[in-house]
Amino acid sequence: MTTNTSDHVLIVDDDRGIRELLSTYLVKNGLRVVAVPTGRHMRAALDESGPFDLIILDLMLPGEDGLSLCRDLRSGKHKATPILMLTARGEEADRILGLEMGADDYLVKPFAARELLARIRAVLRRTRMLPPNMRATDGAQMLTFGEWRVDTAARHLLDDSGLQVALSGAEYRLLRVFLDHPQKVLSRDQLLGLTQGRDAELFERSIDLLVSRLRQRLRDDAREPRYIKTVRSEGYVFASAVEPVD
Repeated sequence: MTTNTSDHVLIVDDDRGIRELLSTYLVKNGLRVVAVPTGRHMRAALDESGPFDLIILDLMLPGEDGLSLCRDLRSGKHKATPILMLTARGEEADRILGLEMGADDYLVKPFAARELLARIRAVLRRTRMLPPNMRATDGAQMLTFGEWRVDTAARHLLDDSGLQVALSGAEYRLLRVFLDHPQKVLSRDQLLGLTQGRDAELFERSIDLLVSRLRQRLRDDAREPRYIKTVRSEGYVFASAVEPVD
């Protein structure tokens, strides 16, 4: 066994062979591991063996599937715990849905254990770049800023006349990051980590392109922005106050 100072990982996968293989490999590489087969066992482990630094969650589980469990985790007391989702389904729509439900990364089976370890380390590194008060929160169902409202349940952006403005998944995730952390300067690396950027749109300087697109959706003048301001050599700040709507 490793020391109590090592990272503590919870594996949720109904395949016993995968649980045993991953547990053995991760323990050899200095992690503490608890491995369980179902959502019910996951909840018991969270209560009895936690806290965990990261949860590895299979998408296709008996009973409650990984997406449902991910959504529940993100709405409860474990909402800040990083989630790495495993699945045998590699379609882009499934991958994006997993990320939008709150997963921090997504790995398609079959995969090399070494790649999983690299992903675990990357997710933990991105998460720990941010102090606790800089991590995303779930917030209210309806948020308002300036002339805009965001329905976080339906993931809709609405203008002051109630007209819905279409956002891509990446644009919505970036907007939520800004709304969760208003009036705080966020670097590109922090934005990359908070948006859980495994898709092609979200690598390093591509954040600038994504910010530009989001500004267009918000009708925000890039020369004199009201909402998303550039902080030279540092990143971006969401300059508007954000309020929950009862």
